[in-house]
Amino acid sequence: MIRFECDYTEGAHERIIKRLMQTNEEQTAGYGLDDHCEKARTYIRTACRAENADIHFLVGGTQTNTTIIASILRPHQGAVAAITGHIAVHETGAIEATGHKVLTLPSDDGKIQAHQVKELYDAHWNDVTHEHMVQPGLVYISHPTENGTTYSKAELAALSKVCRECGLPLVIDGARLGYGLAAAGSDLSLPDIAGLCDVFYIGGTKVGALLGEAVVITNDALKKDFRYMIKQNGGMLAKGRLLGIQFETLFEDGLYYEISKHAVNMAMIIREAFAEKGFSFRYNSMTNQQFPILPNEVLSILGEKYSYSFWEKVDAKHSAVRFCTSWATKKENVEMLVNDIKALR
Repeated sequence: MIRFECDYTEGAHERIIKRLMQTNEEQTAGYGLDDHCEKARTYIRTACRAENADIHFLVGGTQTNTTIIASILRPHQGAVAAITGHIAVHETGAIEATGHKVLTLPSDDGKIQAHQVKELYDAHWNDVTHEHMVQPGLVYISHPTENGTTYSKAELAALSKVCRECGLPLVIDGARLGYGLAAAGSDLSLPDIAGLCDVFYIGGTKVGALLGEAVVITNDALKKDFRYMIKQNGGMLAKGRLLGIQFETLFEDGLYYEISKHAVNMAMIIREAFAEKGFSFRYNSMTNQQFPILPNEVLSILGEKYSYSFWEKVDAKHSAVRFCTSWATKKENVEMLVNDIKALR
């Protein structure tokens, strides 16, 4: 079985494994206070052009989202997100479990727009009973979204402007950030993201690392006591250098961008094969996630050799599914899939 259902089926890039082996018997300080974590922080600040940013390393995406959101919100506040947002759908109520409601906005493509945030904000404060309601306290988006769509610089700038006017910190889930930056037609850069949001994280788990996410806090007001929140939420890894070494390797010479581009290139080959066969797509994704709408009998045929993720039923005879590439996707496996797509009748 050749696996295309997600982008974390492999372990880690060989250079990371090699570096972990080379440093295995080093004695370092714990809890992310070692030299490797500090080097990684320096590389990330440089990449973001944000010399004053605070950088913290956590293990996984749900833990990271929960810790960031819990650190920002007061008990009566909630997080504004798309109805398809990761925190609203695929985190088992982790945000609600910390006492914060996810305030969802309608979205077909996974994105939310500035006017939606302003309308929700105004609707809350214009309601005479607003003290009886959960107050919007921050805005959460993913780049790319759960549906592989990406924000343009103009869209993100508009969101940022509204959030700052309303006093709502803007948080970006970057679990697949590398693939969003590498997407065809993307005009957003890492410095753009650092300048337009208050907190974001750079995903490693899905982009070459064995595990790990790098939280970047650019808003000075949100920096205080964040390490306390990491510890309280069970995210302070004693052997923190294991995370620092991985991000040090990913960012010292551009490996993060290189492997992200590879995944997107592989996905575009798959996308072209489905398009040439006449199949349409549920979402217009230029990232490593592709969502073709296929007849159910075609899915049965492809499912004999390839794994994919079911996304949604389109009608009685068709379903939207996800084929997902990664930093480690082999070109020969993509070519095999393409040949089998071409052979479909």
